[in-house]
Amino acid sequence: MEYLRVSEAQRIVLESVALLNAELAGLEQSLGRVLAEDIRANRDLPPYDVSAMDGYAVRSADLVQVPVTLEVIEDIKAGDMPGKIVQPGQCARIMTGAPVPQGADAVMRVEDTQEISANLIQVITTIKDGHDVRPQGENMRNGDVVLSTGTEITPGVIGILATVKITQMQVYRRPRVAILSTGNELEAINAPVDMNKIPDSNTYALMAQVQALGITPALLGIARDDPLELEHYLKLGLEYDVLLVSGGTSVGVHDYVRPTVEKLGVAMKFWRVAMKPGHPLAFGVLHAAGEEARQSDAFVFGLPGNPVSSMVCFEEFVAPALRRMMGHPRLFRRTVSARLAHPLKMRPGRTEFVRVQLTQDDTGYVASSTGTQSSGVLLSMARADGLLVMSADSTGLAAGAQVTVQLMDGTAYQHEMNIRE
Repeated sequence: MEYLRVSEAQRIVLESVALLNAELAGLEQSLGRVLAEDIRANRDLPPYDVSAMDGYAVRSADLVQVPVTLEVIEDIKAGDMPGKIVQPGQCARIMTGAPVPQGADAVMRVEDTQEISANLIQVITTIKDGHDVRPQGENMRNGDVVLSTGTEITPGVIGILATVKITQMQVYRRPRVAILSTGNELEAINAPVDMNKIPDSNTYALMAQVQALGITPALLGIARDDPLELEHYLKLGLEYDVLLVSGGTSVGVHDYVRPTVEKLGVAMKFWRVAMKPGHPLAFGVLHAAGEEARQSDAFVFGLPGNPVSSMVCFEEFVAPALRRMMGHPRLFRRTVSARLAHPLKMRPGRTEFVRVQLTQDDTGYVASSTGTQSSGVLLSMARADGLLVMSADSTGLAAGAQVTVQLMDGTAYQHEMNIRE
């Protein structure tokens, strides 16, 4: 099989996975989930015209010529209902959020008035009807769809759900994910230190990447380079929606993952991608039978054994697939444009993902390499703010070139607000 372009491999993955079935979730546990139903308003909000400011409810027709003296006929606090109708030459003292009384059509701010006595004020500014009044239904109208199917539940969305008194809602199910590392050379995290072994970092780096999507994965441990042992672990993993296997997917004589999963009925879609790091990436589907077969298919990602390659492949292929299964409309990491701080060289033929750190100056983001781009140097991922994407036909970039950087965790925040006031 020829090496696939990154975009083609992504297309195959995303066309293979399906949106999972819906399930019921409580409001307190719904953050980060995706709505599988439309949510409608259960009332008008505000339920009547209310004041947007502390001030006086007035008749705009009384303010054609100012200054003018008005009689204060009542005080209306938030939560109170007006008891009087405002007549010509009258007004009502009103607090923010309180209902506007009949007869009044605007609110005059306190600072635009002068108090003459306890029940008389002088208004010194003209206003039009509707001024500083929040009209009935400005926020939502009874029966209107306020949240649509496919909406990601953010803190703001939870506020809306609470507003319309939704304590449980239908959301798309999270996929069940299993993680398996392979290789005789690996040392388990709770095993004694053996200088001839390699610590199993892949299991836990992948675990964290899965957890960052709101999913708690099952850790299957380490399978040794033995076909029977590997088959046992793969059978366990194929009981999940998604199985992530790191190592053993290359073409060496002891790389047993691909032939073993094929023996177990997995149809391999591809196993080579023209990317760096991460080209020995495999993807396959174990098709289920029955009426809801597509929702019950199991998906296998054979990730490279090198830790950086494994993590990069997760970002580019696994995370978008998992997000699609959970109903998220936005599948990929946000990207920013940056200026390259130094030249970069590369050999054309593969899309390259360069680990970079980002700083800011007056012109915007500046991207600098984390150093060596060896796929075994996991510290480069720990230090990276993002992945600089270099096209497969590039031979390199000069210092100062504009580049695209795919942001990693934590880069949604910055040290300063950096806004104009």
